[in-house]
Amino acid sequence: MRASGLAVLARACHPLPALGVTAFLTVLAAVAGNSAGTCVVVAAAVLFGQLSVGWSNDLIDRDRDRATGRRDKPLARPGVSARPVAVATGVAVAATVVLSLLLGIAPGLVHLAAVACAWLYNSWLKATVLSWLPYALAFGATPAVATLALPGSPAPAPWAVAAAALLGVTAHLANTVTDFQDDRATGVVGAPHRLGARASLVLAGVLSATASVLLVLGPPAPPPTWGWAVLALASLVTVSGLAAAGVAPPNSRLPFRAIMAVAALDLLLVIAAGHSLVG
Repeated sequence: MRASGLAVLARACHPLPALGVTAFLTVLAAVAGNSAGTCVVVAAAVLFGQLSVGWSNDLIDRDRDRATGRRDKPLARPGVSARPVAVATGVAVAATVVLSLLLGIAPGLVHLAAVACAWLYNSWLKATVLSWLPYALAFGATPAVATLALPGSPAPAPWAVAAAALLGVTAHLANTVTDFQDDRATGVVGAPHRLGARASLVLAGVLSATASVLLVLGPPAPPPTWGWAVLALASLVTVSGLAAAGVAPPNSRLPFRAIMAVAALDLLLVIAAGHSLVG
């Protein structure tokens, strides 16, 4: 494949989210107590799953992206063939199935279900009132993949699943707000569009704060001092972000950045929970 074709594949796979989700789930599997070998398989399965999601997103949205002049989307550019991305997507799906099932039936099927949720979002639900549901289900599945891959396939703790699902919906609400104009121009009207930008940001802040509380108070062991400190910081950032959402101009990035900062703190709390992820 020519260098230009590789560049198209690299940009169309949404590399930052793909690598971020892969790194998060791999670290989660490690702190849950999985072996190094299992963690390698988790990383490979998640990476190929995320590649398939990113490529399918650009394939499905290429006409919309062309209509809105998305220069950051390679398939929206004139003369760029979609065939290499379509072939790569098929290969990624096949690899995802094989690698996921290498983890075992239970964790493999859960991971495949999470990837299917992402595909369902790309192909249909993103333009419906249920656009939040695939994010809740896919993110909520991450603790299950980490714990079910352990010997004996123990179930994840309910508080971990709930917190991860809340973070997924938070990510959906906050991320969608940044694309409102292009989405509406091409007929994509999901749950955040129906709520409006400010209401979506406020709800995202509330959900991320709730996830923070679950992550500190959910584990059976008493919260460590640093856990309380993170919760206090997350609360402060949340309150500041909600206040900004009420007074900032509609195009302000400050509320979005505040919510993403709290979500990052929450992800650290998820990872720090370690063995407590087992129910």
